[in-house]
Amino acid sequence: MFEAFGPSIDSVVNSNYSVALLALVAASESIFLPLPPDIFLIPLALLNPPLSFLLALITTVASLSGGLVGYFLGNKGGKPLVKRFISEEKLYKVRLYYHRYDVWAILIAAFSPIPYKIFTISAGLFDLDLKRFIIASFIGRAGRFFLIATLIFIFGPTIQRYLSEYFEIFTIGIVILLVGGLYLFNQLLKKKV
Repeated sequence: MFEAFGPSIDSVVNSNYSVALLALVAASESIFLPLPPDIFLIPLALLNPPLSFLLALITTVASLSGGLVGYFLGNKGGKPLVKRFISEEKLYKVRLYYHRYDVWAILIAAFSPIPYKIFTISAGLFDLDLKRFIIASFIGRAGRFFLIATLIFIFGPTIQRYLSEYFEIFTIGIVILLVGGLYLFNQLLKKKV
């Protein structure tokens, strides 16, 4: 995952500003940046596995802060812009779908490799309840970053190869299991009622 950055990643990780850069990337990724914070979180946590949970917390808080900025950008600035390019009828249909799956969409995007920024901005655009947005974002983002921290804390540097090669597949698998489990749970509840 982070091999693409070459030897310069070592200088970033070893600098005094690495944690600030991690927070900046995590916040920016929730608004516009196409760079996932995992590529900074993983090497920083690998340098000092006992600090991996603190780094996960910093990444989570920064990502949620950026998510709130994205939400407000969508809510205040996105509406006039979108109305210029998309008909009211299409916006209404998308709004219905968004409100039907609102929290689940945010939760899955926050945890998985799906671009979270799209969902932060669209949550504001379609007036998703702010509390629900924050809760779903927190669960998804914290789940993702603390999963990385836990794996690094337990396995240390031996997990690096697996995280860099298979992280997207792993998170997609967890999302599929989560959605499938919720679907089965919902079906069981319907049968009992």
